[in-house]
Amino acid sequence: MLWTALVLGLAGSFHCIGMCGPIAFVLPVDRSSKSKLFFQIFLYHFGRLISYSLIGILFGFIGKGLYLAGFQQRLSILMGIIMILIVLVPLSIFNKFNFSKPLYKFIGTVKQKLGLYLNKKSNKALFSIGFFNGFLPCGLVYMALIGAISTGNLVDGALYMAIFGLGTVPLMTAAVLLGNFVNLSVRKKIQKVIPVFVVIIGLLFILRGLGLGIPYISPSDAKLQISNNPANCITVDGEKTD
Repeated sequence: MLWTALVLGLAGSFHCIGMCGPIAFVLPVDRSSKSKLFFQIFLYHFGRLISYSLIGILFGFIGKGLYLAGFQQRLSILMGIIMILIVLVPLSIFNKFNFSKPLYKFIGTVKQKLGLYLNKKSNKALFSIGFFNGFLPCGLVYMALIGAISTGNLVDGALYMAIFGLGTVPLMTAAVLLGNFVNLSVRKKIQKVIPVFVVIIGLLFILRGLGLGIPYISPSDAKLQISNNPANCITVDGEKTD
C-alpha cells in the first residue's frame, strides 16, 4: 500500500501550496545560477523528506506496537476507518478536544527556527528550512501518518512518509520557481476534491485489512490466520497440537 502515499502526496500538493506555499515563495535561493538554484531546491526538499522520514519511523514504531499487541490485519482496518472519520466528522467536533495543544510549544520552536533560517542565504539554511518545514502541522501530513501507522513497521513507516513527501515535490518546486502560480479559486476547487482521495485511500486500507485475496489491494494472509488459531497448529509429525 506504499503507492497510496504517492497518491496522497500528489493529490494533496495543492493543499501544501496553500499551507507551505508562503515559505516556498520566499525561499532564499540563489537565482543567479540555474545549477545553484536547483541544488538549493533539492536541499530544501531533502530536508523535508528527512523530517517526514523521522516522523514516519516514530509512527511506524507505534504501528509495530499495535501490530505486536494482536491487531495485525485489523490495524489496517482501524487506520482506514480513522481516515474516513476525519474527513466526514465536522472539524468543529475535533476542535473541542484540542488535540494539538500539547504541540504548541514545539510548533512555536519550529516556527522560530524557520524565521531564523529564512533570513539566511546558504546551503545549510535551505536544508534547515526544509527540515523544520516538515514538522509544521498539516492535515495532509496527519493523514499520511495514519498510513505510516498502518504499515506496522519502522522502515515501512519511514518509507511511507518519504514517498508522501516525494509526491509533494513537483508542485512545491513549481511554487519556488514560479511563485503563486495557482490562483485561489482553482486551489479551493481542488481542495474540495482532496477529501474524496482521502476517503478512497481509507477504503483501500480497510480492504487491505479484510484480506479478501485480491492481488495488490487485499492480499490474504493465510499464515497469520493459521498462527492465530491453535487448532490449526501442526507439529513436524503432521499431528495437530493442543
